[in-house]
Amino acid sequence: MSQRALHDGWVLRAVPGPRVPPEVADRAVPATVPGCVHTDLLAAGLIPDPFVDDNENRLGWIGRTDWVYETTFAWQPGDDERVDLVCAGLDTVATVTLNGTQVGRTENQHRGYRFTVGPLLRPGANTLAVRFDSAYRYAEAHRDRLGDRPNAYPEPFHFIRKTACNFGWDWGPTVVTAGIWQEIGLHAWSAARLATVRPLVTVAGDTGRVELHVEVERAAEVPLAVHATVAGAAVEVTVPAGERTAVATLTVRDPELWWPVGYGEQPLYDLTVTLHAEDGRVLDGWSRRIGFRSVRLDTAPDAHGSAFTLHVNDVPVFVRGVNWIPDDAFPNRVTRQRLAERFAQAVGANVNLLRVWGGGRYESVDFYQLADELGLLVQQDFLFACAAYPEEEPFRTEVEAEARQQVTRLAGHPSLVLWTGNNENIWGWHDWGWQEPLAGRTWGRGYYLELLPEIVGELDPTRPYWPGSPWSGSEDVHPNDPAHGTTHIWDVWNTDDYPKYREYVPRFVAEFGYQAPPTYATLRRSISDQPLVHDSPGMAHHQKAVDGDRKLQRGLDAHLPAPADFDDWHYLTQLNQARAIQLGVEHFRSHRPVCAGTIVWQLNDCWPVTSWSAVDGDGRRKPLWYALRRAYADRLLTVQPRDGGLALVAVNETGAAWQAGAMVTRLTLAGEPRATTSVDLDVPAYSSVVLALPPELARPDEARRELLVAEPWDATERALWFFAEDREIEWPAAELDATVEPVDGGQLVRVAARTVLRDLTLFPDRLDPSAEVDQALVTLLPGESAAFTVRADVPLDPAALTRRPVLRCVNDITAGTG
Repeated sequence: MSQRALHDGWVLRAVPGPRVPPEVADRAVPATVPGCVHTDLLAAGLIPDPFVDDNENRLGWIGRTDWVYETTFAWQPGDDERVDLVCAGLDTVATVTLNGTQVGRTENQHRGYRFTVGPLLRPGANTLAVRFDSAYRYAEAHRDRLGDRPNAYPEPFHFIRKTACNFGWDWGPTVVTAGIWQEIGLHAWSAARLATVRPLVTVAGDTGRVELHVEVERAAEVPLAVHATVAGAAVEVTVPAGERTAVATLTVRDPELWWPVGYGEQPLYDLTVTLHAEDGRVLDGWSRRIGFRSVRLDTAPDAHGSAFTLHVNDVPVFVRGVNWIPDDAFPNRVTRQRLAERFAQAVGANVNLLRVWGGGRYESVDFYQLADELGLLVQQDFLFACAAYPEEEPFRTEVEAEARQQVTRLAGHPSLVLWTGNNENIWGWHDWGWQEPLAGRTWGRGYYLELLPEIVGELDPTRPYWPGSPWSGSEDVHPNDPAHGTTHIWDVWNTDDYPKYREYVPRFVAEFGYQAPPTYATLRRSISDQPLVHDSPGMAHHQKAVDGDRKLQRGLDAHLPAPADFDDWHYLTQLNQARAIQLGVEHFRSHRPVCAGTIVWQLNDCWPVTSWSAVDGDGRRKPLWYALRRAYADRLLTVQPRDGGLALVAVNETGAAWQAGAMVTRLTLAGEPRATTSVDLDVPAYSSVVLALPPELARPDEARRELLVAEPWDATERALWFFAEDREIEWPAAELDATVEPVDGGQLVRVAARTVLRDLTLFPDRLDPSAEVDQALVTLLPGESAAFTVRADVPLDPAALTRRPVLRCVNDITAGTG
């Protein structure tokens, strides 16, 4: 058995057509495989960067053009009985030819393919070509054949099994890709090979069990043996001639359990499977690192509706999640190192779950391996989003094949804890006016409530399946009912102010979000507007949400002083995003265990854009990231409105009781105490405690001049409560003393407050794109100080680090307003 990658020597050509520009027509372009047309054209200097300014608008012809990839490779025959061409991923409507003979056709980006090519190979030079037909032409032809169906955007993404957000989203560019996007190569083998290996890992008491399902493909009807080992256990089973499947069971006593990050360690065990001929020769092999853990989903009815609580190893886990979208519109640029950086940012923000959203793609092996290693839980959507999907052929067959392949591929990863049927499609059918235009045509229900649960039940019964996000658990209950199952909260961003989050006590919030622009360095790399203003042409193009700027302005008007210039607008919109999500997360966590999880929309971006992300399209952390780190802390102290007053809520997401004290003080902006009390915190593991505050603390004498501070006596971050909105507060002019000193690997900025400083934040990327800071959104009372560590590739100007627009706080914008 041998495998040979075919990644070298490729060239790319456009099939002649009226849309192809002269500089590309008849041009052989060097091609990178794995890769895509856009990145190849960009590398050849034939197109401008699609992520800069409005270049995207001039590149729509790429998705409406047919393309041919071609390479020549040398081949010498050997003794193998079979030679296959293995295509891990073709995007999307592809015709594969070898030496002029068609060997296969594909119509699904989310599947891999294998074609027998031995008889077509010849000694010496061989020519392999892959033609990609326009995804638009394919999708529009099926739309016209089957009848249109509603969706959230005016694009035919639901009529092709391809990354939906390639066709544009309210945070993404329209860059309809084509190409050999995953590995391609030759696999030579004899007698038999391992077609699929599917380990089902369970734990009961002190015993771990691996039920190993093996499928073989044969070139000869001979007896075979499957040998498997893990954690010192070994088993061998025979596959008699004529048989193609086998099940082997391995039992491991007292395995170390795999835990989510923050709940324990993540021990992984090498599972090795080999296929042997009757004479003992090794024909094929397979290996993966697995973890032993149990997972179940509690959806039992109770006094509040019906639960949605994830249990890992019989411990209820409060999900502190983020939604994950493709990290780049062009997947070949998402390397393992880039994923590791993004995952480190997630863990650094105290995130414990990534939801792979249904409008993207099934992620790379690196993604799930890193999640296994770090303890990041994964909720995996099947790839349907925001549209009515046809269930007619060829789609039903493609969906079934895709689902079977992906469930089998991912079944061994301990990080994967939940399969989800779709994103918002059941909700859309109920509430988005779909039923009349559908006129009885299929829309995907059969996938989410019949086909997919059957496939998961057959191939991966170790994990729960949930038909949709959102989904209430029953067709008799509205799919987005907050009292049942999972819910999405989007009225806050679309129509209401973010304090409305407090009107919800949901069982599990799978999506909620608030927008802000990316960091300044990211804006300046991707937008050349002079001057740069919030509605300049480049900024407008990089705002994809309907009425996005108006919604940002509505939020500013409700809470913050009016910005005087772009620098103010940029700081305040980023601040407002951070505050909105922090308010929502802290409110939802304060209702633990009725609410059992939150998944913020969204962690990341796929290009530089104004969006709901915490980490922007160039990988830089927005202020939201720092707010999320606080709101998702293992131990959270938060002030919440309760029963007409205020309460101090302590949330403990650790396995040890939290016993500490705290001082709660109502004081003036000048730091003068008006009322104070001490409280004892005694919070059991994995629980929360609500402590009502007395009226003398909860009711200010002068709302515009006072705040509440809850200061714990341990290392937990303090909680603040302001009695009025910033635009109404009588802020003093900001007075501070700032110094800068070099430290190992960076600079230390010390800020001493002579007045209150509200949400003090450093933006060092304004001085150098490499610069980042360790904390943000720090509120100081008079006499307090804070230290910020700034790291950059070059030393930064100390004077610039301590003044506007790098060093900002709310009350440097205006004082005494209202």
